[in-house]
Amino acid sequence: MALIGTLTSGVSALRTFSKGLEVIGNNIANVNTTGYKTSNASFSESFSNTLRGSAPSNGTVSSQSAVQVGTGVQLSGISSNFTQGALNSTGNTTDLGVSGRGFFIVQDATSGTQYATRDGQFRIDDNGYLITQSGLRVQGLTGAGLGTVGDIRIGQSMPAGTQLQSLSIDAGGNVVEFYSDGTSATNNRVQLQNFNDTSSLMREGNNLYTGLAAAGPVGGGILSGSNDPGAAGLGTIQSGTLESSNVDLTQQFSDLITTQRSFQAGARLITVSDTVLEDIVNLKR
Repeated sequence: MALIGTLTSGVSALRTFSKGLEVIGNNIANVNTTGYKTSNASFSESFSNTLRGSAPSNGTVSSQSAVQVGTGVQLSGISSNFTQGALNSTGNTTDLGVSGRGFFIVQDATSGTQYATRDGQFRIDDNGYLITQSGLRVQGLTGAGLGTVGDIRIGQSMPAGTQLQSLSIDAGGNVVEFYSDGTSATNNRVQLQNFNDTSSLMREGNNLYTGLAAAGPVGGGILSGSNDPGAAGLGTIQSGTLESSNVDLTQQFSDLITTQRSFQAGARLITVSDTVLEDIVNLKR
């Protein structure tokens, strides 16, 4: 019974720590990924076989302690670390970094699906929409008086006979357009969304997150509350910067060594158990 348990514990160690190595490997691979947030694997013991249950004391007998044998280890969860990454200057006006809390909200124009992201590497397409590198449209306040939540679109209210000369985006997300006749206008404002439970956000690749409803958007809905950058606990927007990955390589390599040693110990446990099993089989010879 104990021998079988030893093999089970060893197998659970190999299975579990291999997942831990995958998490660490993914972190290291994304050390230069814009807006990437570190993942951390956590472990817990698996079910224990109870050989004797505990019992309270009575007038004549002392309390009885439990006797249990564990069956190994299991992966209890993989969490994301959403701490701030460093903001690196790019000089490109449409590159936006968030200094503080909050996510950009982008939307697929075809399906209407919304995503959260910390990757602010945006560009302006041929129709004037502010989009991600994969073509998703950045959301915020738009139109005359900034009264509508929707796609950020540059040049939609440009005065007749003029051309767009340049634009700037301030810390509050206001997109200021400058025209050839010397006038300017603010017809768009990039907004941010915060969540009550960021651990419920699900990674979808391309630096995007889904599960927005499960994460509990602050304000009750996506961009339905006070979502101006710098307000209601949200961070500010830094134009011309991008947020780098928050991966700490020193910590990751330290964790890699520890997890690798744990994996090797689990493998050794199986080897020893196999040797003991062989001895038992040979007892009849």
